[in-house]
Amino acid sequence: MLLTPTQTCTLFKHALAEHYAILAVNADSPAAVVDALEAARQCQSPVIVETSLWQLMGHSFGYGDPVLGMTQYLADLAVLGQSKRYRDVPIVYHTDHIKGPMTVSLLQRAIRGLDVSFGGQELRLSASSVSLDSSELSVEENLATIATLCETAREADVEATLEMEAGVDDGVTSLDEARALFGAAERANPGYLALWAPGVGTKHGLGSAGGFEPEAVARHQTLASELAGRPIGIALHGSSGLDTAQLQAAVAAGVSKVNWSSESLLIRSGAAREFYLDHQEQLTKGHANFKETAMDNGVQSSVSAVYVPRVVERLKALGSDGKAASFMEALAE
Repeated sequence: MLLTPTQTCTLFKHALAEHYAILAVNADSPAAVVDALEAARQCQSPVIVETSLWQLMGHSFGYGDPVLGMTQYLADLAVLGQSKRYRDVPIVYHTDHIKGPMTVSLLQRAIRGLDVSFGGQELRLSASSVSLDSSELSVEENLATIATLCETAREADVEATLEMEAGVDDGVTSLDEARALFGAAERANPGYLALWAPGVGTKHGLGSAGGFEPEAVARHQTLASELAGRPIGIALHGSSGLDTAQLQAAVAAGVSKVNWSSESLLIRSGAAREFYLDHQEQLTKGHANFKETAMDNGVQSSVSAVYVPRVVERLKALGSDGKAASFMEALAE
């Protein structure tokens, strides 16, 4: 089930209340999307699939056109989310690291919704949640952009659930910076912010474990909730280098969303490499098994066999296994 922004906000609150976090998988191909959903189905967990700008523009989705990429991504998730296999999986589509000249226009499209047609039926699909990558913006630009996105939602009379990000790779974000960014944005646009992503000692990429500070997570989660007057979860970026104990400490401190990209890509690319190395003979002209080996299903099945268990492992580390049913019950109340 592909969640709406309002349902997604409920999911983030449920995660905080039930002391778990939702894994946000940067899935850059249709096969990666299905594998993420399959792992969530196997352990009855909610899951977030998210895309950065380069993924939306990539060969798998947009062919250089991010609007086309987002439209295809949302359409795929809508179909999968209504299927018998995945309709009981709470699915969030989240925009991640959208930055540069097209930031505002693309995020506005994600909030307003994109029109798709299924069998003559017209549908408008929007992102479940949206984040602003402020790493290249000043405080003033950051606040102005958040205000623009909130105004877009108000003018279009649509829901919006936003994640606000500080400079994650710049060490530990100070509480003063949190007040200047998150606090000011919340005062100007009350009710739109659902997640705060401060720097807590991790970094994007691999090998980011050393500087992680769970205490910083707890301080920011407490402050953000006080500033908003409602529970606000922390979005953890740069989780690839963290082990199970560190992930569990993050959840205990108030993390409700965990981004996972670099390690995910490493696992998938490594499994693909091993497949091709192991099947070099079959991939020669004239081999009896050439066709079945060369088809995408050959390598993708091999990648899935390695990747899906690793995603399940990650979901369990965050405590989200078995939480899909209780969330659906909370949604129905």
